[in-house]
Amino acid sequence: MDSKELMSYGPLGALIGKWQGDKGDDIAPGDDLGKENNKYREEILFVPCGATFNHEQKLMGVHYSLHAWRLTETTPFHEESGYLLWDEREKLIIRSTIIPRGFAMLAGGKAEPDAKKFTVSAKLGSSIFGICSNPYLDKEFKTLAFDHTLTLLAPDQISYEQDTQIQISGQKEIFHHTDKNVLKKIG
Repeated sequence: MDSKELMSYGPLGALIGKWQGDKGDDIAPGDDLGKENNKYREEILFVPCGATFNHEQKLMGVHYSLHAWRLTETTPFHEESGYLLWDEREKLIIRSTIIPRGFAMLAGGKAEPDAKKFTVSAKLGSSIFGICSNPYLDKEFKTLAFDHTLTLLAPDQISYEQDTQIQISGQKEIFHHTDKNVLKKIG
């Protein structure tokens, strides 16, 4: 892909390729519903899929697939798939995510075309950038909000931090399920 075509993807152009990282840190609800810390490695593949048009709206899309493994295991403990979309006219990044536990989300945030850092967010109940869960998750582990910040540290290195705010059934405090990692571009 030439540099002009990459530029049409705005801040997403730098992500296209295969990334790996083994510095993952995941704070999640444990079996006892307390905090569990998982160190993990992951692989993310970003594949360009071109332009999509909604009448006058033009979105440049990048499909992504993510797999994460605890450092001591060979079976992924987390997988997700989705799209990152760039709306140049609105200077907007849109992230659509599906996790095979019965969870879907559409998150978004503003960014400049040459941004090296951007944040996308979603809130439960929003008709624009919202969250949808299966009945069990909605009752027992209701996701209230999601914030994800990605930073391009160098042309071949990214980092991210995310906070998924969960209301666990029977607990007063909101649980902050956090993930962060640093990944290197390998292809």
